[in-house]
Amino acid sequence: MKITAAQLNPVVGDIEGNLKKAVDIYGKCSSEQSDLVVFPEMFLAGYPPRDLLEKPWFIEQVQKALDKLTKVSEKHPDTGIIMGVPIRTGQDTGKGLYNSAVLIYRGQVLLSQNKSLLPTYDVFDEARYFDQAAEVRTVSFKGEVLGISVCEDAWNDPELWSRRNYPYNPMEEMAGKGATLFINISASPFQMGKEDLRFRIINSHARKYGLPFIYVNQTGGNDELVFDGRSMFLDRNGDPVSVFPAFTEHVETVDTGNQGKRGLYVPQDRLESVYQALVLGLGDYLRKCGFSRAVVGLSGGIDSAVTCSLAVKALGRENVLGISMPSPYSSAGSVEDSRKLAENLGIEFKVIPISGIYSAYLESLSEHFRGTEPDVTEENIQARIRGNILMAFSNKFGGLLLSTGNKSEMAVGYCTLYGDMSGGLSVISDLPKTIVYELAHYINRDEEIIPEPIIVKPPSAELKPGQLDQDTLPPYDTLDLILRLYLDEARSVKEIIEYGPDPETVKWVIKNVDKNEYKRKQAAPGIKVTTKAFGSGRRMPIAAKYGFRED
Repeated sequence: MKITAAQLNPVVGDIEGNLKKAVDIYGKCSSEQSDLVVFPEMFLAGYPPRDLLEKPWFIEQVQKALDKLTKVSEKHPDTGIIMGVPIRTGQDTGKGLYNSAVLIYRGQVLLSQNKSLLPTYDVFDEARYFDQAAEVRTVSFKGEVLGISVCEDAWNDPELWSRRNYPYNPMEEMAGKGATLFINISASPFQMGKEDLRFRIINSHARKYGLPFIYVNQTGGNDELVFDGRSMFLDRNGDPVSVFPAFTEHVETVDTGNQGKRGLYVPQDRLESVYQALVLGLGDYLRKCGFSRAVVGLSGGIDSAVTCSLAVKALGRENVLGISMPSPYSSAGSVEDSRKLAENLGIEFKVIPISGIYSAYLESLSEHFRGTEPDVTEENIQARIRGNILMAFSNKFGGLLLSTGNKSEMAVGYCTLYGDMSGGLSVISDLPKTIVYELAHYINRDEEIIPEPIIVKPPSAELKPGQLDQDTLPPYDTLDLILRLYLDEARSVKEIIEYGPDPETVKWVIKNVDKNEYKRKQAAPGIKVTTKAFGSGRRMPIAAKYGFRED
């Protein structure tokens, strides 16, 4: 059988636009005599639609689009289509919706295979919207028996997990009901290391059941999530016949009778995948929100340099404005390093000193602050002046302000509300500082884009004389180790100390992570690239009193 996998980038809520894209590809594949065209999970609605699913008018529009697609299939009598879509259950109890893969052929729906396993961990909250499938079925189609599953349904292989999230395995049920071909439609977000795990899962099913496996994932950025695609077709031995490129739309037809080749699948380089994910996530976020330009505050530091470089790659140099705002404590090198970065990137660059504005602030507050010593208050005033200037340019000229804080600093609250946290998108807020440095070297892999002085000089907020980040924070390699163990792996204080960090440093980091939830709650959305990002996937209380246990 000739099957076309359509790895595409939907827009959430753009039902008519997503339908048009599907119909155009369907017609083209039909003319090329494809037997079946497969689209990703929830493609007509876009994924994740979140609380749009609770709007009756939205579900009605999706159903009308599905009806149109079913009518279109009459024009292509030799080609079927599998579409990911939310459909009503028709029941008076439960959520009233299924997350479904619908097989359409010659004007009829041959099968609606509803999702069985509804993830409710990390960024997923599907039990909020969907009911679980009542049963798993297979369907005969053009000489094959199709076992069609939706994303998570393929992720419960008992051989890969020490503790499974669900009591049963839909893939095993489909194989037991005579499936001769597995097809999984997905909206599986990117995170570092996940691509290799995904391949091992699909490979395991193909080998265990001796069945070819077609996996179709969406690509593109939707809010904080980025979808990397990497759709693939594996033969019955688990060997790849075709592996699609990452982070781009790709439509390809495969023959299920073809044999695969070991070694065809090679995971992406870690830094390359992070770079591409951030570029795609940034670009899609702006475009899908109606922006075409970005504003970046250039401090002369590595975070703003990396952010600005990503923006240029995503949007084009003509659509990025960089602004340097020196204060009384800024080094001359900070402005010149920023200017050199702007020249290397070819972007518009402005210098707006803030010393006069800062003096006016201090003068206005002098009577009220009399008898107190300068402290973090005066430091934060400078950050907030800069935030206001950047937002003024965003308002006046329409570019989205990009926040430049990294995960290490956001974690422990080394950031200023309404200052450097201002912005519409926090591009690198899920990148630990150590990886920010690695990414800077990756950006410079072919030529110097980020000036070397920006990379090698000690990080500083430059909000008081002689200030360095390491005066307040542990060394970044130590900080990032503690954060990974505490946030990503949920390790105890005792366990973290066993990895080598000083006990008092470990306790300081954890205390500051916990007490700064209120700051992160007000942060701009960030692009998720690690296993545990701040945002929708981490839900900690703010008004709470709890202490960490050392064991």
